[in-house]
Amino acid sequence: MLARPLIDGALTRRTLLAQGSLGVLASAFAPRMAFARAASDRRFVFIIQRGAADGLGTIAATGDPAFAGARGDLAADFATGTKLDTIFTLHPAMAQAAALYGQGQALFAHAVASPYRDRSHFDGQNVLETGGAGAYQVKDGWLNRLLTLLPADEARAIAISATVPLALRGRHEVASYAPSSLPAASDDLLMRVGQLYGGDPQLHALWSEAMQTRMLTSDLTADNGRNAAATGQLAARLLQPADGARVAMIETGGWDTHAGQRGRLAAQLKGLDAMVGALKAGLGPLWADTLVLVATEFGRTVAVNGTGGTDHGTGAAAMLFGGGVKGGRVLADWPGLATTQLYEARDLRPTTGLDALIAGAVAEHFAVDPGRALPTLFPGGGSGRPSDGLLRA
Repeated sequence: MLARPLIDGALTRRTLLAQGSLGVLASAFAPRMAFARAASDRRFVFIIQRGAADGLGTIAATGDPAFAGARGDLAADFATGTKLDTIFTLHPAMAQAAALYGQGQALFAHAVASPYRDRSHFDGQNVLETGGAGAYQVKDGWLNRLLTLLPADEARAIAISATVPLALRGRHEVASYAPSSLPAASDDLLMRVGQLYGGDPQLHALWSEAMQTRMLTSDLTADNGRNAAATGQLAARLLQPADGARVAMIETGGWDTHAGQRGRLAAQLKGLDAMVGALKAGLGPLWADTLVLVATEFGRTVAVNGTGGTDHGTGAAAMLFGGGVKGGRVLADWPGLATTQLYEARDLRPTTGLDALIAGAVAEHFAVDPGRALPTLFPGGGSGRPSDGLLRA
């Protein structure tokens, strides 16, 4: 796997400021790429929710008779959520997602899961990112293998991440946008360094930008969602140029809500909502040909634990956004929330393969044969046939 960080420290930031950041970012793709024809306008963004996001806390099955009793205090927020249909209600923190749903540009899939059935974050994320049937069975990532299905002048990807995520690792070279890494530096130390630079207009501006970049890969609760919106704006800028990236991956963390879930999850969802909204606004007309996938490694328990949180589960929810999405609906072969209907008497039972959903969506978006997309992206065998009818013809 080859990866070339586009931003790695203040010196490179200085160069970008001097030369014009977007021009430098776009030219980073150029040395090994030949553009024989104009690239299409299709873009794809994968937002990974690391930590096992609670699907029932995002898209609540308020129409299920067992929902209120099983979720207790976690059900309260949905009294003001957007009613999606007779069964499901969207968390009120996702106001922009609700608007997209009303415009037919958001589709939600529930009770989905990868082939993984244990509850380790590391193993679950490995399966999600590699597309294998089990952890550590495949060495490269499904998003990198997607590039092999695209025309050469569209097979360009970028990671909005401190390091290139596993999903993007493989034989295709990708770019990354990452801040300088100072893992041992505390927030207090960084603040004091910022104060030292306060009297130097140039260094203070550079340091402020570096600190803003550092925050881009943190969880989504920081700064009331403004950093999440900045990440969406950044991704849009990197996807805009005609010779820029066509595929992007954004890492988000903070979804492991073992305690105090109600407030924390609401803040996380507000950040995610801001990120998606910023992507749409930043892409402008390109949004019509953009597909955004949001997915997590597994879901969380149906019942609330003793600290107001939920534990590692199985079935989860996934989201598709974009101008071409055949949205305004929730796809779910709903298994029910009564104890006898749960997976191992504790988790939402998965009824749809996440791999089938992803393969189907990507195949439709990039006009790739679904029968080729599924085994390429998910060599572990996939879950049946790829989903279809996810995008408008």
